[in-house]
Amino acid sequence: MSAAQVWSVDPRTGKRREQVAVEATAADVDSAVRAAHAARGALADRTVRAAFLRTAAERLDAAKDRLVAAADAETALGATRLTGELARTCYQLRAFADLVDEGAFLDVIIDHPDDTATPPVPDLRRYKVPLGVVAVYSASNFPFAFSVPGGDTASALAAGCPVVVKAHPDHPATSELAAEVLRGAAAEHSLPEAVVGLVHGFEAGVELVRHPLIAAAGFTGSVRGGRALFDAAAARPVPIPFHGELGSLNPVVVTEAAAAERAEQIGTGLAGSMTLGVGQFCVKPGLVLAPTGPAGDHFVKSLADAISGVGEGVLLDHRMRDNFVAGVTERAALPDVDAPVTPGAGDEHTVRPGFLTVPAARLAAEGPHDLLLEECFGPVTVVARYEDGDEVTSVLSRLPGNLTATVHLSSDEARGAGDGAAILAELTPLAGRVLVNGWPTGVAVAPAQHHGGPYPATTSTSTSVGGTAIERWLRPVTYQSTPEALLPPELRDDNPLGLPRRVDGRREG
Repeated sequence: MSAAQVWSVDPRTGKRREQVAVEATAADVDSAVRAAHAARGALADRTVRAAFLRTAAERLDAAKDRLVAAADAETALGATRLTGELARTCYQLRAFADLVDEGAFLDVIIDHPDDTATPPVPDLRRYKVPLGVVAVYSASNFPFAFSVPGGDTASALAAGCPVVVKAHPDHPATSELAAEVLRGAAAEHSLPEAVVGLVHGFEAGVELVRHPLIAAAGFTGSVRGGRALFDAAAARPVPIPFHGELGSLNPVVVTEAAAAERAEQIGTGLAGSMTLGVGQFCVKPGLVLAPTGPAGDHFVKSLADAISGVGEGVLLDHRMRDNFVAGVTERAALPDVDAPVTPGAGDEHTVRPGFLTVPAARLAAEGPHDLLLEECFGPVTVVARYEDGDEVTSVLSRLPGNLTATVHLSSDEARGAGDGAAILAELTPLAGRVLVNGWPTGVAVAPAQHHGGPYPATTSTSTSVGGTAIERWLRPVTYQSTPEALLPPELRDDNPLGLPRRVDGRREG
């Protein structure tokens, strides 16, 4: 029986563009993983790793026109958006190269012997080493930044871990092109092309997480798919870390004072955030708590006016379109739910943005309206109108973990008046990133960034964006009473690599 064909599909028409590959068999997955495992030693040199990452960024930038054209044909995200996403991806690769050069991620700690301590301290030297081959599961909505050349790949390679990427079926041609570019960068530095493996197909993804030589996995996608892989990773004879981003509602609280002060600005900002990328961002605000009364009414009208000016859009594939249409239809049919701007189907290939409103009291207790507390992927949000702070607290207490949580405060509240601090305290347990007077769409690549949150936002406490994302693919090891001549260079007293480190409790470098 021949392997299933992998086709590139145009989401604007639903028609096949070209056959890109065939789905990987179990033997194909085994071959890719074993080749990556054999290539681990080639990534041991930090200088080579950093140069490889910079060359990958240069080559991706040089292939920009070809990559963006392929991605737009497969995702309908548009050349402007995709050009920016590719630039972000290249920046991320360079940022990890700088991190590798600096070496602080190795977290070198040296404690010399101390017989006066209780109990006595022997010679202890600790640093971090790469886990091994990392399985990367590409996201549908970011064909560059969270796919083959994206953050999971960049951070794993920076840590010294080869990767085998499971391509997303929504952009297989883009995935092949990106992998080709990364392998070319590897070859330029005499690294085996197998440091970046690529496989296609659902079964290949399952085989990948179960392979005994896979040491960790990174995933961005749905709760259902991510949880199945997470469970498979935990059920292995030797369980492995599974860093999954699964789903997020990204709640927003608009205080009455903020709505009274700048309802139009907040309504316009929300419309832009929730429809950005046709509502297909993982940090799209999906639930907004807004006050009843004139200020809240003004906010809702401003939101309606802004969304009414947004045209129909194409989702990443027709399955997502059908799920969106069915999801908003089911939600709109619930009692006391209104649609000031009705979301749903456009033509046979597009969707219309919109939003729903509901009394917050409907969400404060378990019932059929719990559906409104689940993520609906696409350009829709739910505005829950609250009577008082107690209703806000009741709704927030029922929310699962999120990537982000946002509060819009008035000028006085931002200076410490009112309940701003109390609302922040309520939001902090819910999310990995808490925003004040901003919008969550847009995840800066920066050292202090955290893109993760309590389950089901993510399956671990780690971030997938920013420099500390590298920590997912490392483990600490301590050498005790080891002769200097046998120590790794990173742990020797003379510090031949010039690494920042902590020695006997004091920072060096």
